Amino acid sequence: MMLNSWTKHILHCCLLATFILVFEFVSGGLHWGPRDQSQFDPWVQYGFAGALTLYLLRTLTFLSFPQVLFNFIGLTIYNAFPDKVSLKGSPLLAPFICIRVVTRGDYPQLVKTNVDKNLNKCIDAGLENFQIEVVSDKPIGLSAHRRIREVIVPPNYRTTSGALFKARALQYCLENSVNELADHDWIVHLDEETLLTDNSIRGILNFVLDGKHQFGQGLITYANEDVVNWITTLADSFRVADDMGKLRLQFTMFHKPLFSMKGSYVVTQMGAERQVSFNNGLDGSVAEDCFFAMKAFSQGYSFNFIDGEMWEKSPFTLWDFVQQRKRWLQGILLVVHSKAIPVKKKLLLAISCYSWVTMPLSTSNIVLAGLCPITCPPVMDFLCAFIGAVNIYMYIFGVVKSFSLYRFGVARFMLFICGALMTIPFNLIIENVAVIWGLFGKKHKFYVVNKEFKPALAV
Repeated sequence: MMLNSWTKHILHCCLLATFILVFEFVSGGLHWGPRDQSQFDPWVQYGFAGALTLYLLRTLTFLSFPQVLFNFIGLTIYNAFPDKVSLKGSPLLAPFICIRVVTRGDYPQLVKTNVDKNLNKCIDAGLENFQIEVVSDKPIGLSAHRRIREVIVPPNYRTTSGALFKARALQYCLENSVNELADHDWIVHLDEETLLTDNSIRGILNFVLDGKHQFGQGLITYANEDVVNWITTLADSFRVADDMGKLRLQFTMFHKPLFSMKGSYVVTQMGAERQVSFNNGLDGSVAEDCFFAMKAFSQGYSFNFIDGEMWEKSPFTLWDFVQQRKRWLQGILLVVHSKAIPVKKKLLLAISCYSWVTMPLSTSNIVLAGLCPITCPPVMDFLCAFIGAVNIYMYIFGVVKSFSLYRFGVARFMLFICGALMTIPFNLIIENVAVIWGLFGKKHKFYVVNKEFKPALAV
């Protein structure tokens, strides 16, 4: 029996509430009866320095509370399982849309294959006024087509601020001698491995036809087609939940990138993108998407969430996975510390970033809570358990959102959920390694993960 979208959402909310309550009781955040009123005093047991250290480590947990709260609210007040996106206007009336793919050109066959897939998807969806533009450091050799444009960034091109990497290529597209778009046209930014879906195309059309907001972003899932690495894909189920929770809430309710945004499935109006620009120096080159979002926020532009999902792949190797996280951490830290972004605009981003930076310290509570228990106010115990419960549930929801129960069956579906929960310790280790490496490693580097999977040939 097929459940409708709101029934699925209500069941998900009930599961989330049940999971939080069970976790609260198991972890001690809530008690059935009166609390133990023992005379245990951590200041006597561990000494002043020891007790102070334990309380400070416990307090670091609350740095993640704002984003946990946003995820909780976003996953509950909006339908987490929306129906197929319905067009609110004719594609014939839509303004011109440029689907821009930025690549270094290391995987030309991948780019060609995905350009063909996305081109056919746009045509099948009834999109008329569009073009796919591939911006590359190396020639790709795309076949000639009136809807395809290949732009090669000259090796000697320099931005006035010294922007590098992807930001440099994006800024090159905005130069008067290169740009062919009018200010009222729209750009859909994709990574080289990103695939459009019918829903995302309809969502983009609704967004640009509405025209109230200059920037938008939607959901990306990672468990589509062939899964290359199950560990990294299941670990990325958290990111799927993050899109449907925090990202959706900040753009739908506040229309602001309070916690920044991602670099793919970004829709921008050309005139606004030119005003914000990617010409933001070295600090804006490692996480160019984050810097761009916060700069646009500072300039008063508005954002919205776009319905419909796009497809990407998780990193194929654990090495690429940790390198990816390291670059994100370093790039976001550069944005948080940049004087070009006002403090009041990046406050929530900074809190979120430092909850990541202090992860090696905050995760030590998992061990210390058992070895060196301390007495805390009931509200503190409750909130710590709430943070843990929501973060763990994010993996469960990400699997439910990414994998189809009807396609895989109940047994395999439950196996995927168990697998995602089993990746949590792995993810904690990877994130901690990325933090330590990112803090002490060389900054202003841009590691590009392998995007092209070549299956072994059967002989």
